[in-house]
Amino acid sequence: MDERLKKRILMFYLAGVINAFLGLYVAIEGRAFLPPETVRWLTLFFFAFAAVDFWFPRVLKKKWRQAQAKLNAQRQAPASKNPGSP
Repeated sequence: MDERLKKRILMFYLAGVINAFLGLYVAIEGRAFLPPETVRWLTLFFFAFAAVDFWFPRVLKKKWRQAQAKLNAQRQAPASKNPGSP
């Protein structure tokens, strides 16, 4: 896998952990200094972004695997059409 893609995937996971931590912090500690409605919306916001941050790397990996399979199929197709030619 390309190093840039690996780095991007790791950054998404890191952002997901940070968003989940912030969501937990707001849910636990936010009640002391924020109205309940604001706590709910902020918690939902952080957890929603955490979910996206954990879901999106799977999409990137899936697209990369599909692109690699297509590239491999294109490489093998000319070789299988002319098995006798050099």
